[in-house]
Amino acid sequence: MASILRRAWRRVEKRVRLTAYAARADSFLISYPKSGRTWFRYVLSHYFAATSGVPEPIDLHNMFSIVPNFDLDPVRGMPGYRFREAEGAIPTILVSHLDYRPSLFLRRPVIMMVRDPRDVIVSAYFHATRHKHRFAGTLTEFIKDRDQGMPAMIDYLNRWAGGLSNRAHFVLSYEGLSSDTEERTKAVLEFLGCPVDRRALRAAVDAGRFEAMQDRERVEGIPAHDYDRSDVESLRMRRGKAGGFRDYLDGAQVAEVERFCSTDLTIDAKRLVGHTGLNV
Repeated sequence: MASILRRAWRRVEKRVRLTAYAARADSFLISYPKSGRTWFRYVLSHYFAATSGVPEPIDLHNMFSIVPNFDLDPVRGMPGYRFREAEGAIPTILVSHLDYRPSLFLRRPVIMMVRDPRDVIVSAYFHATRHKHRFAGTLTEFIKDRDQGMPAMIDYLNRWAGGLSNRAHFVLSYEGLSSDTEERTKAVLEFLGCPVDRRALRAAVDAGRFEAMQDRERVEGIPAHDYDRSDVESLRMRRGKAGGFRDYLDGAQVAEVERFCSTDLTIDAKRLVGHTGLNV
């Protein structure tokens, strides 16, 4: 009984702490996993480090101290956020894959990052099989998997598409960011109300080039992740190619992913996915 009460108390304490952090956030950066947030976090971290005078070079580890996760991890989450006491130094952007919950995210503005579900499902499959080793089936089986495949993605997008309607938000597609990284990042900074330093922005975009980030990941890895960095398919920076799903999905698999989107996404979620160029 005592252990049950302790676990219940820890859950309540965690929720209270997260809600307190949410109340002080300038914005959330929200995305379904494998939608490009590591890349965009890296670009933002470089930009804010430059404009706020952070002396040390930014890498795949200390970027979390500038644009942290919305959790209590001591390194990657809010406890490791270096600007939590320096109000106004940079905007407090909390990054999360959590499902939409109005009581948790309050009414804070949201940058919603989306990516073509066909690319996401391929990247998620390699993440589950080669990076995390938590799925052993085929790609076809993964697409239909309730917990990690298209049903989970559909549920996530439906919830967040509805939740965006009652708050300020900016939709950032992976495809748009790939096409013109500087201009799309500039648009996000303007949404946040940040002055735009073009020189710092160009340097941040250059630092976030895919090849440079992939090389960094091979050397540095990602904090709290143990995986084979010599296997390109297990990397976070795996390919960085919009439309790369065509190299992995056959016609039947593409049709199955599109069927899920067509039949199970809400109208609002279809509009959200439409930012990626996929119209269903």
